[in-house]
Amino acid sequence: MLAQIEAGAGDPAVAASPAVRAAWLHAACIVTLGVFAAWLPGVASAAVLPWLEGAVAALLGMAIGLPRWWLPINLFFFPAAYALLTLQIAPALYLGALSVLLLCNVGAWRNRVPLFLSSRRAAAVVTMLLPQARGFRLLDLGCGTASFLADVAQVRPDGLYSGVEMAPLPYLLSCLRAYGRRRMHIKWGDFWQTDLASYDVVYAYLSPAPMASLWQKARAEMCPGSIFISNDFCVPGVAPAQIIRVGDRMHSTIYVWTM
Repeated sequence: MLAQIEAGAGDPAVAASPAVRAAWLHAACIVTLGVFAAWLPGVASAAVLPWLEGAVAALLGMAIGLPRWWLPINLFFFPAAYALLTLQIAPALYLGALSVLLLCNVGAWRNRVPLFLSSRRAAAVVTMLLPQARGFRLLDLGCGTASFLADVAQVRPDGLYSGVEMAPLPYLLSCLRAYGRRRMHIKWGDFWQTDLASYDVVYAYLSPAPMASLWQKARAEMCPGSIFISNDFCVPGVAPAQIIRVGDRMHSTIYVWTM
């Protein structure tokens, strides 16, 4: 599953996102090192400069408070880009790879939610938590390719399954997977704009960044007795009613809250 802060290109949350700050950081490092290399030619070779940029960007990233997992990204991004340029790969391949990356990870830029796919074991665990009554409604926030919904619906065909996805390519794949399944509906859009009131179970596999705000949304909109489930990412400061270790290759943990 995929999962995929708030909407709007001009939102402060978007402007302050780690991706935006990292982009500005690398731009500043590249300009600074470019000036340095122009003024002092021969001090650092062309092969050394990318690694110097990566090291400086990694250190500055820590200094400005980027998450720790950005450290290897900042360190290796520019050296990797330089190495790819030396391979003389056709520009169209770069454009194609970038396009696919963007089409799959719109949420990483907008909501700080990259593409995550839930394992079948995680889906099996969630299946055991579903209401026993027929006709329950389950919503997957950032449903990705809808693999999670399909796995759960196969075991519990008596439910009504909905997913919302922002990234175009996963949305297309999820629509193809839902085609012909009358009890599965996929909607394109931002899950922040989706009302949670009519769902008995809301499932999310997102990232740590939106969890606090998502919890506030869930508390405001979900009905008493409904269930909020998060894969891997706990709501900060809010103890879950259940914690279930999935035991899959990703070492997933399911967190459950009863509203």
